[in-house]
Amino acid sequence: TKTLHLRTDSRSDRAAWLQALACTRCILPLQSLSGDFSFLSPKDLSISTERLKSRLREEGIDESLIKECEEIVDSEFSEVQEQVKLLHEERKKLFDALKQLEMANLEAETSGIHDNGYRLQNPKYSSSRRGKYSECSTSASSDGKLEFENISEEDEPSFHDTKDYFSEPDAGSGHMHIKRRTRLPDPAEKERGVSLWSMIKDNVGKDLTRVCLPVYFNEPISSLQKCFEDLEYSYLLDQAYEYGKSGNSLLRALNVAAFAVSGYASTEGRHCKPFNPLLGETYEADFPEKGLRFFSEKVSHHPTVIACHCEGKGWKFWGDTNLRSKFWGRSIQIEPVGVLSLEFDDGEIFQWSKVTTTIYNILLGKLYCDHHGIMQIRGNRQYSSTLKFKEQSILDRNPHQVSGFVQDVTGEKAATVFGKWDDTLYYVAGDVINKASASLLWKATKPPPNVTRYNLTSFAITLNELTPGLEEKLPPTDSRLRPDQRHLENGEYEKANEEKQRLERRQRMSRKIQESGWRPRWFEPRGESDGYKYTGGYWEARDERSWDDSPNIFGEFTEEIADCA
Repeated sequence: TKTLHLRTDSRSDRAAWLQALACTRCILPLQSLSGDFSFLSPKDLSISTERLKSRLREEGIDESLIKECEEIVDSEFSEVQEQVKLLHEERKKLFDALKQLEMANLEAETSGIHDNGYRLQNPKYSSSRRGKYSECSTSASSDGKLEFENISEEDEPSFHDTKDYFSEPDAGSGHMHIKRRTRLPDPAEKERGVSLWSMIKDNVGKDLTRVCLPVYFNEPISSLQKCFEDLEYSYLLDQAYEYGKSGNSLLRALNVAAFAVSGYASTEGRHCKPFNPLLGETYEADFPEKGLRFFSEKVSHHPTVIACHCEGKGWKFWGDTNLRSKFWGRSIQIEPVGVLSLEFDDGEIFQWSKVTTTIYNILLGKLYCDHHGIMQIRGNRQYSSTLKFKEQSILDRNPHQVSGFVQDVTGEKAATVFGKWDDTLYYVAGDVINKASASLLWKATKPPPNVTRYNLTSFAITLNELTPGLEEKLPPTDSRLRPDQRHLENGEYEKANEEKQRLERRQRMSRKIQESGWRPRWFEPRGESDGYKYTGGYWEARDERSWDDSPNIFGEFTEEIADCA
């Protein structure tokens, strides 16, 4: 092994070398699938019946019977040959898919896009994607623009050991690395089950958001954090931005549709209720590795309304949600009320509302949830989408189905989509579903190992984590600081129940506080029916640690909250 030391004559040359090294480092680990693969064609398979016929003649078998045996053998071989043909075609498709995946992987690596998923795209809609985030870089400015010119030769040695550079785990990543946990803490106590029927038998037909349940029925995240789970597959919006930027409006609309579906994937197997936030409770999520930051706040207690705002790579996402739930004896039906909005930097906007969710077999049988209804994704330009979430029947062997289409302003169907909301979503051009020519839009990530009864996804496991240095930056209203939720996460069930009861007593004061003129800190109402608008300023206050006007809502009750009304 030889070590090469380089010294440049100028900072611009140094920047060019660093960029080339970063891009090369991205490419090296990839194993090429571009070699020629030899496939045995079914036509190359053949058999001979001569030995069989000779043996039968030796035994004195009649020629007519020998011919009949030969026909039977030929018939059986034809069936085997047909099966081999199908396997042959499937193998070719697999290698074609692997080649496409390698190309997508290579493009993502060399363009600096570090997402958790890649796409298999139809060549008809493929286009080059170059823009703000399309270069490999070893440094990035706060606004996401690549910078090499601000590196002085005095700050770094003039000699660069390429071997050392290639071994750096984050070289070329373009963002700060934050190590996030992969599992919840081990529980400190043994959990005791509680009968759900004993808790809700007197509340049939009522709004369950007003029913107080033991902490046993909660999962260790709040509804504010659960809102952020919808952004798990935010790379779909990054792709949508790039497609629209390059003029491919159809693939932008398709990726937006896939994003709207992907938010339901995390609900499979999740049977516990998130914590109902206190009035004024907030949650922030800063994920530089995903290129986004998210903020949410509970802006109303009666009705319960949660507002959120998120900024990503070339897009903004916002909305507010009011969940209306009813208990019908054997099932719970949840109706989301509110509009979700997505705006790209070029001014294109998509808006949609969520479909109905029903949780079945509350008392007897296997508990499961299903999403059903029609989702209309309305665009302000060329394309809009209609998606149907099929309601699962008792005998349905293929549940969780989603189907729909993307249509242009004239009403003509430009593409058809189909799949499952907990697994994958595909698309084909036009109005006909031809699964043989379908392309993958989105695929759900696999569940983590060692799942708990909460069945949190790998992404959800990170949402309540206090990473090093984070707590000192948070306002006292952040969900991560909520004591009952933290105790539940740690498996301290007795303390969690005590804190939950204390905070619920405090929560009952929220109606009076709201009626006395309380206003949200970071959102303001647009109008009676237009939801809430983010007023800005949260991230600036975070940088300055300016939380003087944020009450300690999780502490003991004082006149502090009343004074903030």
